[in-house]
Amino acid sequence: MKLKSVNNIYFIGIGGIGMSALARYFVANGKQVAGYDKTPSDITNVLDKLGVDIHFKDAIEYVPKSFLNSEQTTIVYTPAIPKNHSELNYFKHNGFNILKRSEVLGEITKQTICLAVAGTHGKTTTTSILGHLLKECNVPVTAFLGGISENYNSNLILNGTEVSVVEADEFDRSFLTLSPDLACITSMDADHLDIYGDASELIKSFQDFVKCIKPNGKLFVKNGLPLSGITYGIEDDSDYSAKNIKIENGSYVFDFITPDETCKSLEFNLPGRHNLSNAIIALAMAVEYGCPIKQLAEALASYKGVKRRFSYQIKTDDLVFIDDYAHHPEEINAVHQAVREMYPGKKVLAVFQPHLFSRTRDFMTEFAQSLSKFDEILLLDIYPARELPITGITSKKLLNKIQNLNKKLIKKSELINEIKNSDAQIILTIGAGDIGEEVKHIKQAFKVEN
Repeated sequence: MKLKSVNNIYFIGIGGIGMSALARYFVANGKQVAGYDKTPSDITNVLDKLGVDIHFKDAIEYVPKSFLNSEQTTIVYTPAIPKNHSELNYFKHNGFNILKRSEVLGEITKQTICLAVAGTHGKTTTTSILGHLLKECNVPVTAFLGGISENYNSNLILNGTEVSVVEADEFDRSFLTLSPDLACITSMDADHLDIYGDASELIKSFQDFVKCIKPNGKLFVKNGLPLSGITYGIEDDSDYSAKNIKIENGSYVFDFITPDETCKSLEFNLPGRHNLSNAIIALAMAVEYGCPIKQLAEALASYKGVKRRFSYQIKTDDLVFIDDYAHHPEEINAVHQAVREMYPGKKVLAVFQPHLFSRTRDFMTEFAQSLSKFDEILLLDIYPARELPITGITSKKLLNKIQNLNKKLIKKSELINEIKNSDAQIILTIGAGDIGEEVKHIKQAFKVEN
């Protein structure tokens, strides 16, 4: 794919967070962009304002006529699109150039110095921190994010084209299309077993990703992972580490240890040791790229986070409401650690929407153990995403495994009343499905405007 020679880019699944970042990129580079998605969203509304023609019915007659010329149009699709999608099949049978999102990302980043963030958890936050650090250090960077940055209200940071920052996504082995100069691996916990079958195949895919790093490139790994590379961690003997950690006014203050020097009293405003770990690897990669530590310290202090990653929605003396994308037991554990560290002794209500029948099946016991740690649990039905139901796999079954009597399975229509009837001082909404759409309704119920 020679991007400069392509005039039209058509996206199937344009409302996806990764797809929409690419769509923004092509709009910024003067391409004609259009696309299909299943339903309207805040993301599609933003793209519409940028002049992108989007429709929500899977029918070829809705595709703009100028995009039906196979010589001038490239089709980009996400693996989440079903195989029987009529538009995708039309393009396949009519000679169009069709690429997965990951292939396009690989093509864009091939001509850049590419910094890639891999791992089963922490990719989006780490990528957004790294993109922000580089931009604030005046690096000519384009960063493709898997979430909406609070600093830029966008999933794309545009500050030049010499350097790229990307999430290296293990789903569907997408990250094997990349050729990074610097890459990190944050974690390799079992996930996406509907794709991989078992954890050993997932680990093998990370090993294959390491082989994609350019010959003179560098690999960074979380201390303790079974891979060789530059190590990072928290309060340990890693090559890059955070030490002397304190909490001041809801923020972390810590010393940043590098192989060559120590930078004292850095400030980081996101709660949770998992987020602090994400900050350390972002700093490490920026240092290895060549950014001055003093500038990095200033940039880190101004980082605001990613929407739906421990995002404060209400923060008063009487009530705190936090929304988070966590959809794996380890991510829920990280949210629990963060909220207990920041709000010791407070009663915490967790509202969880499981994501995928297969993930719920594969980690039923682990989900139950993670959720049992909260003081009160409200459980919603499983969000199916790309899957059909699996016999016997339900939220009711998960509820029965939770070792906490203060639990309840509810419908979305009951959510506001159940929250209002709780005496919890901390409310958490957790999950990767459409639970994020309930945030505005909860805020309205407590008379907090968006």
